[in-house]
Amino acid sequence: MPRPRLAVCVAAIGLVLAACTAPPPQPAVDPARPNIVFVLVDDMDQGLVRFMPEVQRMQRDGVTFSNSTVTDSLCCPSRASLLSGKYPHNTGVFTNEPPDGGFAVFHRRDERDTLGTQLQQAGYRTGFMGKYLNGYQPGRTLGGERPFVPPGWDEWAVAGNGYDEYDYQLNVNGRVRSHGHRPGDYLTDVLAQRGNDFIRSSAARGMPFFLEVAPFAPHGPFTPAPRHAEEFPGLTAPRTPAFDEPDRSDKPAWLRALPPLPAAKAQAADVKFRKRAQSLLAVDEMLAGFRRTLAETGQAQRTHVIFTSDNGFHLGEHALPEGKQTAFDTDVRVPLIATGPGVPAGRTVPDSVQNIDFRPTFAELAGAPPRPDIDGTGFASLLRGETGTGRNVALVEHHEPRVSQEDPDRQEKPDGIPPTYTAIRTPEGTYVEYVNGEREFYDARTDPFQLTNTYPSLPPERRDELHRVLTGLAACRGEAQCTEAATAP
Repeated sequence: MPRPRLAVCVAAIGLVLAACTAPPPQPAVDPARPNIVFVLVDDMDQGLVRFMPEVQRMQRDGVTFSNSTVTDSLCCPSRASLLSGKYPHNTGVFTNEPPDGGFAVFHRRDERDTLGTQLQQAGYRTGFMGKYLNGYQPGRTLGGERPFVPPGWDEWAVAGNGYDEYDYQLNVNGRVRSHGHRPGDYLTDVLAQRGNDFIRSSAARGMPFFLEVAPFAPHGPFTPAPRHAEEFPGLTAPRTPAFDEPDRSDKPAWLRALPPLPAAKAQAADVKFRKRAQSLLAVDEMLAGFRRTLAETGQAQRTHVIFTSDNGFHLGEHALPEGKQTAFDTDVRVPLIATGPGVPAGRTVPDSVQNIDFRPTFAELAGAPPRPDIDGTGFASLLRGETGTGRNVALVEHHEPRVSQEDPDRQEKPDGIPPTYTAIRTPEGTYVEYVNGEREFYDARTDPFQLTNTYPSLPPERRDELHRVLTGLAACRGEAQCTEAATAP
């Protein structure tokens, strides 16, 4: 008789050991409320996608938006539009510094009502990591007892000046942590680790989550991770027909006056292009890591992973050495790739979407009530392969910034800074109105590199029509009004 009793004891001990070593059960989740992992890079033009194998894998697994644009080709106004869902003329953020831009203006006007606060109120666990808005300093208390964390974020790990990727400070949930120049301090990698930790902890809680990770790459000084510093040997900047455009006699005065691209700046463009591609490899590894962690935690099938940039970048096009802020496609068109539940694989969507549309899209995915007071409109239907948003005109607004040595996006006058302008991108082309009265129109169907300004040859009725659409959009407020204005006849 002792043998059966012993066998029962052994079996019981085995069950106890199995229970101790088995992975903990995942909490129940609501499949109708997907997670969202949103990666926003800084200054990435469309041509760099080919150097990111994970992003290309996302294109095969999901959808690529071929007509994604920003409301302003400059960091702070673009990010303010993304967070608020509003055009610059409604956020008041047109540049990187006060009085018409920067963190201070957004903090005063719109920071208490953002996609973070909206998703948090909808029951999502929210996280923000990396770059926030120009002028945000991790150690500033702004009248509080601890370093300031904006409303709407459960997890916060944000740097101020992280462009060098080393020697920066992070505000981590109201505590400042300093990072130096050791290999483990490389900022993109630090953000990747924190992002993976956020995904794991959120999955363990069983809450739907939204995570925005905003690396500083590939913004200048274009610092790659040490492990990538020798990649792409011999790579040069693309020599498209727009590179060092020789005949700019049809261009506005600010661009017409530029000299041909000096040989030294053309060579510098090659070096910078190669470093930009190298710096994005760590971002690509970050995305791959997030997708692995989502799979390991059982969240892959219920999570949208979305990748885009705050603006594009030019390197030699139209004889402009380097930078952004123009209405050319190099600066305002950005990559946008999305995967997730219900997203058809390998699809390209030509519909017009802008960064003001992210907030309502994320809110719709989260089941949050619509907000008619914001300017954007959701494109969740496009993610699912359904019909479009009803908009086919994109607005771009730009204020000529003052030259400030504190601005990481400063461009010197001799290298070309466009004066204040408003522009629209229609299915037919790009139309620009400058504050000094000059006009441009580039036909998207016949002139993909935007070499010929055909505004002088447009019929008067077409000029009037473009002006009417532009002025209507530049004054619109709220989704209904902006959607009506953003539809070309």
